[in-house]
Amino acid sequence: MGNCIIFCAAGFDGLAEEIQPGDFVIAADGGLIHTKKLGITPNAILGDFDSLGFVPEGANVFPVEKDDTDAMLAARRGLQLGYKDFRFYGSLDGPRLDHTVANFQTLQFLADRGRKGYLIGKDCIVTVVKDGSLAFPAGCKGTVSVFCLGPDAKGVTLRGLYYPLEEGTLTAGFPLGVSNHFTGEAAQITVTDGSLLVMWDRKNGFPER
Repeated sequence: MGNCIIFCAAGFDGLAEEIQPGDFVIAADGGLIHTKKLGITPNAILGDFDSLGFVPEGANVFPVEKDDTDAMLAARRGLQLGYKDFRFYGSLDGPRLDHTVANFQTLQFLADRGRKGYLIGKDCIVTVVKDGSLAFPAGCKGTVSVFCLGPDAKGVTLRGLYYPLEEGTLTAGFPLGVSNHFTGEAAQITVTDGSLLVMWDRKNGFPER
C-alpha cells in the first residue's frame, strides 16, 4: 500500500517527492486548486468548501458547523482505507495560525493510532513521533527542532545533532529542543514515553523508513 497524499488549502510550493501509482490522493476543500495545477485527478474530494467557494462535482460535502477540520476529515478517510503513511501539502503556509496548530494535533491523532503523518511546507517538514524514533541519513544540514507535545516526553535521546541529549525529559512548558542543528552525521531522535513534535528543513527530505 502506498501513501495517503492530502492536499489542503494553504500555500503550496511543489511536491517533496513524486506521487506513486499506489498512493491515494485526497483534495480537502481548497486543496483541489493544488491538484488541478499539478494535473492530478484526486481519488477523493471532500470538505465543507468554504475555502474553495463552490462544490465540485463528485465531492463529499460536510457541513461548515462540524468538529473536524477538512484535514482531519481527510485523515479519517485515509485511516478507513487502511493507509499508514500520510503526507499533507498546503498544511503549513497559510494565513490561519489556528489551522496550523490544528494540523499539529492531526499529526498527534495519527500517531495515537500508530500511523505516520507529515506536514510538508515551503521550507520545512513537521511530524509527531510517539514512543518511537526518527532516523536521518548522513549529509543532512540546517536546523531541527524538537518540542514536547502533551505531557512530559521522557527518555528523549538526540544523537548526531549539535546539541546531544541522552535519556532526557522535555516538558510542554519550556522549549529546550528548539533550534538544534544537523551535523552532517547520521542522526536519530528517540522518545520512549510521550510525543515529540519535530520539524526540520524540507531540503533534507523525509526520515529513513
